[in-house]
Amino acid sequence: MPSLTPAQVRHIAKLARLNLDDAEVEKYAKELTNILGYIEMLQEVDTKGVEPTAQVTGRANVLRDDVIWETPIAEPDALLATSPLPIVEHQIQTPSAHG
Repeated sequence: MPSLTPAQVRHIAKLARLNLDDAEVEKYAKELTNILGYIEMLQEVDTKGVEPTAQVTGRANVLRDDVIWETPIAEPDALLATSPLPIVEHQIQTPSAHG
């Protein structure tokens, strides 16, 4: 596989909105080329007959079932009554944020 050119690395960096200096461009050109080479090597592996695997631990999903509970609707006056602050015109009066 041919190696990535500095121009290609700069183009990728621009797409990712990254600012790279010349040293970083050279470094990432080598690293990205190695990654692409590894991917190319993996594509040569024969995977026919191999079942897709999401995980290999054998653990099962332990999430609970979603349950909708019917609860009575609270009355607005009952909710307002729980406030330690004074109630003025059916609203909770809070201290001024401006002192």
